[in-house]
Amino acid sequence: IIPFASATLGVGLIAFSHVRFFPLALFVLMATGFGMMVQLTSSNSVLQTVVEEDKRGRVMSLYTMGFMGTVPFGSLIYGALAHRIGAPNTLVLGGISCLIGAFLFARRISVIRDQVSPIYVKLGIIPEQPRLMGR
Repeated sequence: IIPFASATLGVGLIAFSHVRFFPLALFVLMATGFGMMVQLTSSNSVLQTVVEEDKRGRVMSLYTMGFMGTVPFGSLIYGALAHRIGAPNTLVLGGISCLIGAFLFARRISVIRDQVSPIYVKLGIIPEQPRLMGR
């Protein structure tokens, strides 16, 4: 679901950069916001469930610092970029970045799933899956 949400965010940003009709812009922003919220919520949920309980506070503080602490720098960079190439082109670049991130994550999702599944089975979140031969 995380690659889908990131891709939705990216496509939404690219679409919004081209919209000039206000009601359509609202609809596109709603879909874009949905993609962003699903991506953030999913990432946060996965992170909190795979981290050991005694380290969860530390990991979440690093996650929050990394996320909230880099927003001002990203805003500064995007503002400077929008000044140089225009806001619509900056949104397209942001959307392309989201799509690249979604693609890279989708390529690694099977590896991540193999690492996270035993933790989810141990916590009782998912049932144990029978092993396939040759795997």
